[in-house]
Amino acid sequence: MMAFRNPPAHKRLTGFVRLRNRRGNRLAVVLLRITRRDFDFCLTALFVFCLGSALYQLNGGASQILINALPFPSQVVYNRVGKCGSRTIVLLLRILADRHQFTLISSDIHNKTRLSKREQANLIRNISTVPLPFLYTRHVHFLNFSRFGSDEPAHINIIRDPMDRFLSNYFFRRFGDWRGEENHVVRTPGMKDDERYLDINTCILENYPECSNPKLFYIIPYFCGQHPRCREPSVWALETAKQNVLEHYLLVGLLEELEDVLLLLERLLPHFFTDVLNIYTSPEYRKLGNQTVTVHKQTPSLEALRVLYQRMEYEYKFFNFIKHQFHLSKKKIGLNTHPQTSRRCSGSLQKMSLLDELEEETEDLLLTWMEQH
Repeated sequence: MMAFRNPPAHKRLTGFVRLRNRRGNRLAVVLLRITRRDFDFCLTALFVFCLGSALYQLNGGASQILINALPFPSQVVYNRVGKCGSRTIVLLLRILADRHQFTLISSDIHNKTRLSKREQANLIRNISTVPLPFLYTRHVHFLNFSRFGSDEPAHINIIRDPMDRFLSNYFFRRFGDWRGEENHVVRTPGMKDDERYLDINTCILENYPECSNPKLFYIIPYFCGQHPRCREPSVWALETAKQNVLEHYLLVGLLEELEDVLLLLERLLPHFFTDVLNIYTSPEYRKLGNQTVTVHKQTPSLEALRVLYQRMEYEYKFFNFIKHQFHLSKKKIGLNTHPQTSRRCSGSLQKMSLLDELEEETEDLLLTWMEQH
């Protein structure tokens, strides 16, 4: 009878190591296959996303799934400030909405910027139901969507030098623009001739309501919000407006540098603003844009300008804050262009920015401003 003996210990160990190695090799192969498969899947997904994003920006259209996946906001609110180039931007948006197939809601409510809490809630709810991507625009003071439990959109806006904004509004209400001087009759049908032809210097120096606070406290409330204190010139309103800009606004540009504003908007919101600068500089658009320039504007006297500036102390502090933030945005995105005067402006706006140092050089700076008109 044959006897069976256990193999020596070193042979048993060798067999065990071989068996374990075979098992380990099979596990490594499985893991390698899984890793390669996942890696290939990630690369494919990334390629599809990049290709889809590129096609969207080039062709102006994409599926809703791709829109939601884009690393850009798909909800934009432009609570446009009056007489700060908003008609120029709305004209551009109408062209862009048709070209890029986004929903544009441009409200024709111009004289109701302050809303009750219930009106705010209703408006925010209505805006939030607009099909994506959308851009909503209206003359309305800042709306805090998160306060009402809604998704926060990207807020954008444009402002201009406060003094030039006031003068543009003063003469526009009286004489309209190049679209037809009869427009002023439609806009202010109840204005009597003695008010319509009121000399701007008289209005300022004799402290008419239209040329004094709170009428001159105009830009800040658009960023401060709906709180009653936002309507009163104060440090609180100024600081609240600054904080809202930092926390809620994607971009607040300057009308004095409108072409750079459009370039930044194209970079930040390409599925809304791609090719906007080419449209803005085209002869076809220029013909439309020139019709919105206010007519019969006059320059106040040096004395009147000095009084006007003093009454706009908070407005200028906010304007200078926005100018600083806007130039920081330009620098971050690589735009090193110099400030240019927009065709929408009167030609004085670049010089008006010199009023930053008005306290020490009031007369010289105001004279420079006047020479540019």
